[in-house]
Amino acid sequence: MSRSLVRAASVGVAALAFVLAGCSSSPAPAASGDAAGGPAAEDYVTPGTFTIATGETAYEPYFIDDDPESGEGFEAAVAYAVAEKLGFAAEDVEWVRTSFEAAIAPGPKSFDVNIQQYTITDERKQGVDFSSPYYSASQSVVALKGGAADGVSDIAGLADLTIGAMANSTSAQTLEQVAPDAEERLYNSNEDAVAALGAGQIDAIVLDTPTAYLAVNFYIENSFFVGELPPAGIQDEWGLLLAKDSPLTPAVTEAVDELRADGTLAELEKEWLSGLTEGVTLLQ
Repeated sequence: MSRSLVRAASVGVAALAFVLAGCSSSPAPAASGDAAGGPAAEDYVTPGTFTIATGETAYEPYFIDDDPESGEGFEAAVAYAVAEKLGFAAEDVEWVRTSFEAAIAPGPKSFDVNIQQYTITDERKQGVDFSSPYYSASQSVVALKGGAADGVSDIAGLADLTIGAMANSTSAQTLEQVAPDAEERLYNSNEDAVAALGAGQIDAIVLDTPTAYLAVNFYIENSFFVGELPPAGIQDEWGLLLAKDSPLTPAVTEAVDELRADGTLAELEKEWLSGLTEGVTLLQ
């Protein structure tokens, strides 16, 4: 199991809100522009500083101990790797906090980029920009022990269940593709789906796997992983969020692409997220 998940007990019950919701020491050439046509100083919220936002509470395994500045945790590490690609030293990175909803709303931003598990969607791209994806999440089924889903070990077993998911989500779309015979009930939010599960109105719910991990381990009492759903051609890809038409978007995307190409993203995913599906069955 990755070291972040060993320490993840500190997340606690507050994680419910989340569902429903070594760098270079060289000068920062990106802050002053470069000859290759990269961002200029005035393109940043604060010239000479790379301002990164995350949630008002930053949860594990994305940030350890709610401390983005440490660089510990998957998204903290990704953020500092992007900063380094842009030419910023660690001491030139400034962290700010935003709510999930406020950051994704159209309008001026108090940050250069925001990283808090934002799924890239066409609807969201009408009001904000995204970098290319730094992570692609799978989908998993969660249920209560002793319920109708207890003992299900394959896709065929899902056909006898009533399964909830958030409407218009990757979770719902994946369920429709993978298990079309299951009775699907859609909800306005993951909170509503969780409440329906607790009330016995549905037998299971589908969540992206990182959220499912938090659900099973921290905030849905007596719950368990039924299993991970196979890919269905529907990507739940997370990107760094920027203001609409930000002059930084091309450079941030290039940085993410380079981190993917050189293997850094894969290494960080292995280091911080490898425990998410440890012991979880892939439903087939």
